[in-house]
Amino acid sequence: MVQVKDLTELKVADLWREVKGDEEDWWGDVKQETLRMVKRLLESAMEEELLESLRASRYRRTEMRRGYRNGYRHRNLLTELGLVEHLRVPRDREGEYQPTVVERYQRRQASVNRLIREVFLAGVSTRRVGEVLAPVLGYTPSPQTVSQVARALDAEVRRFHGRLLPDHYCYLMLDGITLKVKGAAGVKKRLVLCAYGMTPKGKREMISFRQASSESEAQWEAFLRDLYQRGLQGKALKLLVTDGNPGLHGALDTVYPYAVRQRCWVHKLRNVAAKLPRRAQEDCLKGAKLIYQAGNRRQAVTRFREWARQWRSSQPRAVSCLEADLDELLNFLQCPPSHRRKVRTTNAIERSFREIRRRTRPMSCFQNPASVDRIIYGVITYLNTSWEVKPLSEFTHFS
Repeated sequence: MVQVKDLTELKVADLWREVKGDEEDWWGDVKQETLRMVKRLLESAMEEELLESLRASRYRRTEMRRGYRNGYRHRNLLTELGLVEHLRVPRDREGEYQPTVVERYQRRQASVNRLIREVFLAGVSTRRVGEVLAPVLGYTPSPQTVSQVARALDAEVRRFHGRLLPDHYCYLMLDGITLKVKGAAGVKKRLVLCAYGMTPKGKREMISFRQASSESEAQWEAFLRDLYQRGLQGKALKLLVTDGNPGLHGALDTVYPYAVRQRCWVHKLRNVAAKLPRRAQEDCLKGAKLIYQAGNRRQAVTRFREWARQWRSSQPRAVSCLEADLDELLNFLQCPPSHRRKVRTTNAIERSFREIRRRTRPMSCFQNPASVDRIIYGVITYLNTSWEVKPLSEFTHFS
């Protein structure tokens, strides 16, 4: 006779071995049963809501009754657990009852829309989002569905561009990134002008962005005036960091004429290198880098003079290039020593641009300007959220 173990003597491991052979089928059965439970719960909740709305149960005539039932309509609802099929949504004759459990015309839970949006913003192409989410949702969202969900970002983009700005940034960086956008006459390059700020408490933030046709003075002035009119008047600004773009500096003369400016050392040394023969680049640039490593402005000026004395006769164009903007290159030395590495270049905003390029790399070009706004807004929102819990430690003693 075969001895059967008492169920209480079986261990969890023993029970799991019983189903491990058909593990995939087992999990599938669990998921289907879960979806059936969800369907029953949703239908029961809507029946209770209709009962409350009508003030009377089925076949009961009473003075309190406010209407009559009118059968059901069937709807599929995509949830985080999977697709609930043929969900029965009760109706009343007058059409006044609208369930709160399932909103009118709703085909997906809000959490599913958020999931689709986050996968899309993470860099997955519109066509592949459905493929990626199919194992999770048990359903493949179409590219049209993904595009529809993405278009819901337009309202958030408008709120982002219209919100009031605090005037508490001590450092402000301005730069632009180039993207390709389809137009009626073909693919064109389009600039996205961006502003990045740091507060005295070390909080980093991509403050705003706007599309522009170029980095002309008029385009930059429109962007800066928008920042100013929304509240960023620059009263707390200690330094404004740029790459030296002429159009940007012309606009700054108009909108923020009294802000102290800092030229980016990385961009300036690239300009210097372009005026040097290859054989002289390493030694000349090595000496130039010693200038910004000085402990104070006087020491930096002394190092510049020594470097200029060494190279002026053989490389006059390179020396003149650095000399022309020396004052603006050294303004960062008035900042606390712990801040200087962060504000002597535009590297901070350039790192944000790298994240934007990573997201847009799978796309050969954008379909329209609205899609540019959606992607840029999504990436910026992600960066700003992640930075909220990671303040710059070097700024905690700013005064």
